[in-house]
Amino acid sequence: MQYVIVGIGGQGILFSTKVLGHIAMSRNEKVMGSEVHGMAQRGGSVISHFKVGDYQSPLVKTGEADILLAFDQNEAIRNLHFLREEGSLLVNIFDEKALENTHLNEYLKKKNIKVFKIKGYDILKEHMGGNFLFLNVLILGALCACDVSTVKIDQVRQAIQQLSPEKFADANLKVLNLGYDAIF
Repeated sequence: MQYVIVGIGGQGILFSTKVLGHIAMSRNEKVMGSEVHGMAQRGGSVISHFKVGDYQSPLVKTGEADILLAFDQNEAIRNLHFLREEGSLLVNIFDEKALENTHLNEYLKKKNIKVFKIKGYDILKEHMGGNFLFLNVLILGALCACDVSTVKIDQVRQAIQQLSPEKFADANLKVLNLGYDAIF
């Protein structure tokens, strides 16, 4: 399974990768990955390549990712080239009009890419007082609901309990469930 996880600095891309790696390693699977932080500290692009299985290189080649997890809709569009035909895109939407582009929709249809949307910021405003630190766990919950990877909600729950700072544990578990219920 090959993942590309994208967003902007501060959205928790690296923690999400850590959770996925923890789950794979707990199942005795081979894990390989690479992160590009760019200008992350200034809200710039962050991309994580993550592979589970028998691979030789940590980088995902163009057109070979099974899943693109996009914490930011603009980063999703910028990184669509990584997805393989019949791949899956899980994207945090804050402006649905950005995805109403004719050329974009033709590309997605031509490649038979499954698109799963979540309004992460709206959910976090409503249920977490606008604390966007939890976007990463929300996305992981949504990933489990999409049923496009081998990662299951109970595995993510257990990994979060082990990896999350104790002061965020309860909130992370709440958000995980919100993400699981939020796909549209």
